[in-house]
Amino acid sequence: MASTTPELPDCPLFYVPGEHRPDQSVGFLMRKVLGSVLAQVDAQLSAYDMTYVQWLPLYKLVMKEGNTVAGLARELHIDPGAMTRSLDRLEAKGLVQRERSTEDRRVVHLVLTNEGRKVARKVPIVLSGVLNGHLRGFSEAEWQLLLEFLNRMLTNGEAKSRVPGP
Repeated sequence: MASTTPELPDCPLFYVPGEHRPDQSVGFLMRKVLGSVLAQVDAQLSAYDMTYVQWLPLYKLVMKEGNTVAGLARELHIDPGAMTRSLDRLEAKGLVQRERSTEDRRVVHLVLTNEGRKVARKVPIVLSGVLNGHLRGFSEAEWQLLLEFLNRMLTNGEAKSRVPGP
């Protein structure tokens, strides 16, 4: 049974410094799962000469979740300079175009080309297949529970980041 601390009486201490194994760490396991997912998606999208840093912006653009360099960088938690380099490669491949806003000349919108839309439509298909493969053996209820747990962890982390202190 996990103990608690006076600072967090409603929060059990599942991890005690020096007493837990990395292979039983939630963070370590989530990172390993993400690494496995990304490696498999990258392998399948390599047929389109795509890597993670390239297919992810394409996916976001086709899903209409951002259309500027700054917006995509924020959405994907990627440094704007790295995002620019990735978009430069996508533009060189003829998958993305930059178009200056007619309302604000400082804003540059990203637009998928016809070829970019064609490649971007492959991403959800590949991503769904890989994710479903990782969820093999899960019931619908287990999948929903996993989503609930991950969202709760995210909410806890976001709340903690808004509170100053250790």
